[in-house]
Amino acid sequence: MIKIPAKVLIVDDEKDFVEMFSLRLQEAGQKVFAAYNGKEGLEMLDAHPDIDVVVLDIKMPGMDGIETLQEIKKKHPIVEVILLTGHGTIETAVHGMKLGAYDYVLKPADIEDFKSKLEAARKRKEEQEERIRRAEQKAMIRKSGEVY
Repeated sequence: MIKIPAKVLIVDDEKDFVEMFSLRLQEAGQKVFAAYNGKEGLEMLDAHPDIDVVVLDIKMPGMDGIETLQEIKKKHPIVEVILLTGHGTIETAVHGMKLGAYDYVLKPADIEDFKSKLEAARKRKEEQEERIRRAEQKAMIRKSGEVY
């Protein structure tokens, strides 16, 4: 079975964490992008709209993870978001999931647990894209007057 790499954006203000986590994901075959605050993360998503999953720290100076999540979901609704926190509470992560996050991971993240969540999030995005393609095809067929 061929493994499709996920395009992952890590958004966290802890530079050392981002670099180490990026290396571990790259070693696992993922394509990784990095941003060090919410605003930078949104700019990176605008520049790379094919990103599948955003790993987003909840506690960051300036635009925090919850605010960033809300902006991501407004501009890029099918991008999946996994919240990451070392300081936030489970309640904050649950609130984030109610706002559209796929899941959450507590720091320090268990890499094997995280990789399985990442793969599930990537698959979910892929399935949503496929449903959208099918709906668009049906709409085009209806407009052309063909029967299916």
